[in-house]
Amino acid sequence: MKNDKKNNQYRVNEQIRVREVRVVGDDGSTVMPTRQALEIARQKGVDLVEISPNAQPPVCRFIDYSKFLYQQKKRAKEMKAKQVRVEVKEIRFGPQTGENDYAFKLKHAKEFLLEGNKVRAYVFFRGRSILFKEQGEVLLLRFARDLEEYGKVEQMPALEGKKMAIIMAPKKAGVAKKSQQKMDRERREAEAKEAAKQSEESVSDSVAGDGLLANARISPEVLKKLTEAQDSENNE
Repeated sequence: MKNDKKNNQYRVNEQIRVREVRVVGDDGSTVMPTRQALEIARQKGVDLVEISPNAQPPVCRFIDYSKFLYQQKKRAKEMKAKQVRVEVKEIRFGPQTGENDYAFKLKHAKEFLLEGNKVRAYVFFRGRSILFKEQGEVLLLRFARDLEEYGKVEQMPALEGKKMAIIMAPKKAGVAKKSQQKMDRERREAEAKEAAKQSEESVSDSVAGDGLLANARISPEVLKKLTEAQDSENNE
């Protein structure tokens, strides 16, 4: 039943019972009687498919309907694969969480954010421990600071009954920016190496050439020494 409903979402060939249709293609659009459009479709060996029934007149195309349905199904599958399912992972603290427990949960939070999930960390106040809510807020703010490289605060610490929670979202943009900076730095280093190589080649060519011509890339001190060496050889 589900496939039948999908296949019937477009009217095809004789199912199109209006008097005239607008047929669109790569070369433009033409309004013609539906019978004429059906005859052209038969001659081309394709189907007349109504793609916009609410237009006046309805819009149709000459296409292979089976291939059209396959492409739509493939496109929908690709779109679904590209969708990232974001989950909210919860991490629970006590108002007086020890350092080892804190480090352990911080490690898990980093993993959750790197996987593209959100993190909802909360401090649970049991009984009279609600008196230490300021201490819980400090803990959550420290948690956010320690994760600033991996995520951004989506909701600041807020008291919800006996819980004070903070929500962190993955910081994908920051990771991409860092990668771009690294690429730019590597490009600049490569350009600097190439420039140094060309400078060395230029100096070598000048030394090997007649007359030791002054080159813009040779420093004045080096040029002076080379000139003195040449004069000394000529005098001998």
